[in-house]
Amino acid sequence: MTDVTLVYPYFHPQNDDSIFRFPPLGLGYIASLLKKHGISVELVDCTFMRMNNALEKIRQSHPKIIGIQVMFSMKEKALQMAQTLRKDCDLLVAGGPLPTSNPEDFLQYFDIVGIGEGEETMLELTKAFASGTTLKNVKGIAYKENDVTVFTKPRDSIENLDDIPFPAREMFDNQTYKTYYSKNFGYTTTSVMTSRGCPFQCDFCSRPIFGNAFRSRSTRNIVEEVQAVQDLGYERVWFADDCFTLGRTRFLSICNELIRRRLNIGWECLSRVDTIDKEVAQKMKKAGCLRVFFGIESGNDSVLKIMKKQITINQAKEAVQTCKKAGIQVGAFFILGYPGETDKTVLDTVNFAASLPLDYLSFTFPYPIPGTPLFERVKSKMIIKEWTEPDNLHVIKHKLLYQSPFSESKLKFALFKGMTQHYIRKYLGNTAYDLIGNPFAQISEALYRALN
Repeated sequence: MTDVTLVYPYFHPQNDDSIFRFPPLGLGYIASLLKKHGISVELVDCTFMRMNNALEKIRQSHPKIIGIQVMFSMKEKALQMAQTLRKDCDLLVAGGPLPTSNPEDFLQYFDIVGIGEGEETMLELTKAFASGTTLKNVKGIAYKENDVTVFTKPRDSIENLDDIPFPAREMFDNQTYKTYYSKNFGYTTTSVMTSRGCPFQCDFCSRPIFGNAFRSRSTRNIVEEVQAVQDLGYERVWFADDCFTLGRTRFLSICNELIRRRLNIGWECLSRVDTIDKEVAQKMKKAGCLRVFFGIESGNDSVLKIMKKQITINQAKEAVQTCKKAGIQVGAFFILGYPGETDKTVLDTVNFAASLPLDYLSFTFPYPIPGTPLFERVKSKMIIKEWTEPDNLHVIKHKLLYQSPFSESKLKFALFKGMTQHYIRKYLGNTAYDLIGNPFAQISEALYRALN
């Protein structure tokens, strides 16, 4: 019998090989801490499993406690599993961003909801349950008592992240992840997280777990985990921080240590355009950076202000060019149809994105996550309560979740327009773009404006 079985209820779409997928580090951290304290634990990562196989594996562990992590796109599967497994454990626990944002919603299906960071909470909860002591002394949880919701004292964020053991990577299906990446992308990669919290206030961003206070692991601790990942046979690392390049001194220290140890492992990361300059980009390249992704989000400064991005399009353009000159590939994300946009600003974004020398480009629609200012503005207009991954029959998989001045078909056309212009420039070059891209841009702009 297992003390705790941790479940990640994401089921990768069958035959969809275009999506980057990484093991659930959050559950890996919890598992490693529980194991450190002598608690038997099983981790079921459903990414490459079918539902019936995942349920069978969970039941075979005969768990006393089942903990299910619920991300924003996993609610439907998580609740389905909770209802199915209700009689297969003594205590059913929900944790993650969505339960933290709305605990009461999940207490209809779970005995306990963990609020905030889960490592110490799950450890204390497991010990309290095993000893039969009251749960009221476990910080950071919610539960029902006589049909009344009880919230215990909030749990403080973990200040010294070096105190958390490395995630229990031996519990992930590393071989399947490596096979998937080798087959579809030509290399193997996995994720590492070096910090928690983001000090910025982007209008659409949710931070229910890690909050606004930026906390970082030490340089030595970070690079030792990179070494451990390399020892597992991975060729690249994805630094999964909200912004890996935050804190110039900190970041350059990490780069210098990667260079000093000569790990010779490639890596990719998310960044902000206002953290990049020539020195930083050159150091990144020397330390093994192969590709950096920027959340630019709009090609119009007024919309960037609505989004509270605290950047400008000139900063974005300069950061992209600086990284390209340093020999680093660049990817960028943009949002189309944000509340407050007009036809002009959408076209500004499409044309600006297509003008950049990007190696990767992604357009999405606004995704209102509960707890964000964006959600508060549009929650009365929601037509789809939550986003689920569409099947492979959808060429453009984004959906408009709320009533908007823009139709979904119009935004999809804008997306098509932007990607087409991007591909013409990327694969045919600037000369061909003058011959083909410019006429296409003009014709497609007229068609876009004509759409309702």
